[in-house]
Amino acid sequence: MQQRKMTLRLDNGMSFHGESFGYEQSVAGEVVFNTAMSGYPESLTDPSYAGQILTLTYPLIGNYGVPPFTFESNGLATFMESDKIHVKALVVSSYSGEYSHWNAVESLSDWLRREHIPAISGVDTRELTKVLREEGVMMGKLLMDDDEQEVERAEYDNVNFVEQVSCQQLIHYNQGAAKKVVLLDCGVKHNIIRNLIQRQVEVIRVPWDFDFNTLSFDGLFLSNGPGDPNTCDKAVNNIRTFLSSRQVRPLMGICLGNQLLAKAAGAEVYKLKYGHRSHNQPVRMEGTNRCFITSQNHGYAVNQSTLPNDWKPYFTNMDDLSNEGIRHQSKPWFSAQFHPEAASGPKDTEFLFDDFISLL
Repeated sequence: MQQRKMTLRLDNGMSFHGESFGYEQSVAGEVVFNTAMSGYPESLTDPSYAGQILTLTYPLIGNYGVPPFTFESNGLATFMESDKIHVKALVVSSYSGEYSHWNAVESLSDWLRREHIPAISGVDTRELTKVLREEGVMMGKLLMDDDEQEVERAEYDNVNFVEQVSCQQLIHYNQGAAKKVVLLDCGVKHNIIRNLIQRQVEVIRVPWDFDFNTLSFDGLFLSNGPGDPNTCDKAVNNIRTFLSSRQVRPLMGICLGNQLLAKAAGAEVYKLKYGHRSHNQPVRMEGTNRCFITSQNHGYAVNQSTLPNDWKPYFTNMDDLSNEGIRHQSKPWFSAQFHPEAASGPKDTEFLFDDFISLL
């Protein structure tokens, strides 16, 4: 089958030409890049990529196919991070339609077509990444060359993508366990839920804007999620109420959860030039010489100079010295900007889940 020609057009006027290997449709979104060498099934289903056109910098993509999209009895995806693909489109250098892996059941192309996700191959992703690093992430359009229909420019800033990916009602996991954890779902990855229930706690998953302070629970967990934390005022206000309660209970946050916790504490957040999206981000635990290799996916960061006096940085990114987590000086509240549960990526910091559970 002859592949149709496609073009990735950036807001700065640059164009990158290639061929379609996904669903044949023109789309628009924020163009970002991820430097991981593997893990595209997990990345594509990560809700934190909602609204984005994802560029994979590793040159060969698709050679190990796609695992089955099955679900465990608790409703969690067995091999994915949510129940569907969340990226707007995919950009790669070289696509391999022939795959070989013990767990593969279909090609990446077939999966993308089935879920109506456009994709382009043949792009000089090295050059594209250099542009995004130098000029910053920007809006773009992935266009079918023979499609005369105009695609409107997408908006990313100030759009509440969390609202689009959060659950709509309360969901219970591992009911009857001795301890209860409320999970604020801002676009949670399934491996975060899995890490919690494996540690023998009941998880009450609630929508992003739900007032969890009305519930009875032992600890609060703030999930990852897409977009701008400044669009999540309802969540921030509910977290602020939790922090001011006379009943002090443990809290842990991941990724967007780190930013929401910082905002609730009174700090500011800002947008990074091109974000952190990879499996190899080095972070150092403040006050120690301990460094960890982490999996990350975020475009915003906490301005740690604006943290109140009773809060302090927990981790620091060793590449650009940006904040990678915060913790309270005396109360059992902490967060990480990276992903301790990885999926995909290294699990060097999974011990943070144990730290949280031990505080309950």
